Amino acid sequence: MKYSKKTIPKKSVVVILLAIALASFSSCHKTALKNEKSGLINESSDYSAPKVVGRLESVEITESSGIAVSKCKPNVLWTHNDSGDSPLLFAISDKGDSLGTWRVPGAENIDWEDIASYKDPKGRCYLYVGEIGNNEFQRREMKIYKVPEPEIDDAAKGSSSKKARETQPAEMVAFQYADGPHNAEALLVHPKTGDIFVLTKSRSEASGVFRIPAGSNGVVKAAKIAEISVPAIPDGMITGGDISPDGTRIVLSDYFAAYELVQTEGKPFDEIWKAKPLRIELGERKIGEAVGYSADGRSIFATSEGKGSPLIRVERK
Repeated sequence: MKYSKKTIPKKSVVVILLAIALASFSSCHKTALKNEKSGLINESSDYSAPKVVGRLESVEITESSGIAVSKCKPNVLWTHNDSGDSPLLFAISDKGDSLGTWRVPGAENIDWEDIASYKDPKGRCYLYVGEIGNNEFQRREMKIYKVPEPEIDDAAKGSSSKKARETQPAEMVAFQYADGPHNAEALLVHPKTGDIFVLTKSRSEASGVFRIPAGSNGVVKAAKIAEISVPAIPDGMITGGDISPDGTRIVLSDYFAAYELVQTEGKPFDEIWKAKPLRIELGERKIGEAVGYSADGRSIFATSEGKGSPLIRVERK
């Protein structure tokens, strides 16, 4: 989440406005928690209490805005900074240790908001990065970068933004929303079909679910296929998401918690958006924008913005 320095030139004003906004959201979140205790919100019973399993070691990761767990390399996660940074991808261990820094050639980070991992039928792994932030609704065309997942070795651990390795050239999919500009922070890729889903972020209405078919090229018109509301106030402030490796569950995040949607057995995947979200406690996060499943689907990882962010894990019972 970023505020434009062009429209608000003084950093102190930005900080004050952000503090006010988060305080407001926190108050609304407390109301939602009261509703939960009153039985108005369903809490998932599938997960244990959240644990801080480490902290992000790299001092260059200041605003972890997305997280994706590798489906090819054990115990490797990928993250990136929010808007305004160079087009960098950071590899970290499942304890937060720095494993290396890669630059995506030909890409730019205007407002990177989420990342997803995908393993194709031939066993090749890719990372998708969502250039989908649009706080001022000025951009009509958004972008998604797709790069082969980089190889990691001991020498990569010494890389940094100034001495970054390079990924292979990225493929780029440009898209426009069929109903006009939106802001979005959640990018999901279906592990079976390769379809891409972008979920909008809104303070005043439900989150819209837009699909981009696998293999799309050129400028795509993303069709709205569903809406989703989480049991929180506001109910459309989705900041991150992921699809489980078996394609039967979706985890979404707002600033305060996670919410899981479970596919009904025998129903097509698109019916999952009608499922009732089950709340999952993620513990303390300064500004929570990143959430993703482990490679086996048995855990959920989450991070927060800020240097030395905690790496949080909740495990299925």
